[in-house]
Formats: sequence, structure tokens, C-alpha cells
Amino acid sequence: MTERRDTNIWAGITSDDPLALRDWLEQLGFLPGILVEGDGDGEVMHSEMLWPDGGRVMVHSANKADSTFSRPVGSGNLYVVVTDPDEVYAKAQALGATLVREMEDADYGSRGFSIADREGNVWSFGTYAG
Repeated sequence: MTERRDTNIWAGITSDDPLALRDWLEQLGFLPGILVEGDGDGEVMHSEMLWPDGGRVMVHSANKADSTFSRPVGSGNLYVVVTDPDEVYAKAQALGATLVREMEDADYGSRGFSIADREGNVWSFGTYAG
């Protein structure tokens, strides 16, 4: 059996305001990683946000010059494995995040919830780790 590595897949999010999205994610508990700004005001060519329990998400501008990896703003749907979903839920409530799915205990043993950021990306947080 191979060693499990939680950073083999990195999700990417396209944003009209990537700096604001990074700030929002940091308030939820993500840690700021690399930030490569572009030539335009507020343009982000590449950036990474790290989840303390493992994993990364890349956040970049929707209208950057090299749009090879850009997708429609608000089309992201991510699942973040957390050890304490209630703590993240409290942070989301304090931020006034849009609740998409209430905190629930699933019959397969997971506890989690889903919120949307201001651009419509859905962020699910839960204890299910596969």
C-alpha cells in the first residue's frame, strides 16, 4: 500500500476579486501561502491557501492574461476535510456566509455543512475523509 498524501490534488478557484476571496478563506481557517500578483490592480496570477489539516486551494483572477486554467466565476465546488466542523461552522456564521447545507450528521458517520462564498462557489466542510 502506498503512503497517503493529502496534497496530491489541488483545487483551483477563479475569482473576480481573488484578494478578497483569500482574505475570506483566511478568516475561515485557511493559511495564506504563495501570492503572485499580476500587472493589473488586484490581479492574481497564482496563489495558494493551505488547510491546516492538509490540502491546498489555488485562487487566481478570472481575467488574467493567461486564462488557460480559468473557469466561470462561482462554478467551484470543494470539499474540505476538517477535524472540527463545528469550529469552522461558527467562523462561517460570524462571517455571515451563505448557508447552502445545514450542519448535519450523515448516516455514514460524517458531520459537516456547506456554505457559498460571495461569488457562488460552494465550500463543504466535513469529517468524512474517505
